[in-house]
Amino acid sequence: MSDGGIMVLDGNTLRSLHVSLPEDRVTLTGAQVLDFAESEASQSLFGISLPPHLKSSALRRINIDGVDDDTSFRRTELSREEASRKLSDYLSAIADELKDNPLVVSILDGNTLRMFLEDEDDFAMIAENLFTDLDTEDKGKISKSEIRNAVVHMGVEMGVPPLEEFPLLNDILKKHEEEEGELGQSQFAELLQPILQELADALAKKHVAFIHKIKIVNGSEIRKVLADEKKLNDVIAKALHGKHENDQKSTEIIRDFLEKNGKELGLPPSEANEAVILLYDAVFTDIDSGKDVSLDEDESRKLVREILENFAEQLEANPVYCDLDG
Repeated sequence: MSDGGIMVLDGNTLRSLHVSLPEDRVTLTGAQVLDFAESEASQSLFGISLPPHLKSSALRRINIDGVDDDTSFRRTELSREEASRKLSDYLSAIADELKDNPLVVSILDGNTLRMFLEDEDDFAMIAENLFTDLDTEDKGKISKSEIRNAVVHMGVEMGVPPLEEFPLLNDILKKHEEEEGELGQSQFAELLQPILQELADALAKKHVAFIHKIKIVNGSEIRKVLADEKKLNDVIAKALHGKHENDQKSTEIIRDFLEKNGKELGLPPSEANEAVILLYDAVFTDIDSGKDVSLDEDESRKLVREILENFAEQLEANPVYCDLDG
């Protein structure tokens, strides 16, 4: 895949993964099993480093919850049969967690940078825009040291990995920062070009998988609420609280509750983006407009369940992407 594009990791590749423990091991510790599973999962997922929250959530799925459980299991000696079973369980748990909470990644392999470099007009426009952004005093000159800010400013969307994700970028930049001075726009472009070419070549040899701070809301958390009668009853009670104290329609009362508290149930924040507004409109348009304050308690409870099921179906068909930095 060309870098800069978005890829969703939902665990499917892990489900088709066939992994066996090293043949020369009769017994293994829990730590060795977990490390082996995480290494295999990482290789299957474009070499990403599994985020801590993904690992801890997956461990909870196989009943390893908290520091004490984790420490105890890691020290445990397992037979080959026990280790194989735990390996399979952990990989399945990681896949299940990714199904519920997919990761959004970009694979940076230099392709996007090479496309810019091969098109003179594209490169000239990029260089001009970067120079203009850095020339805050409109002098027509910038310090040579600003080349670092220019490259970093390009960002993942333009194929440049963050410095902390790709330390080699720092080495490339240092080679071109040895001399001080100022640069005009044409000089800036002349210096930028070999830096980007060297970076593209380096990424071609060693790809970078960048995890975006994006949450995909796909209805999985709502389905967990629907499957837990106690949680569902609690949500219904809160959603219908005060129903008889005003003359709003039942659908209006429920929508108001979900817009204020939906995030706790696995709904995207109502203020996130236009897609969320359209989602709410789609769900409540599908609900019978005749369902108003005259509904009795049982009918109101069924209405809340119907609305939550509708949300789950809509989000499964059309997941909503929420920027966690937004």
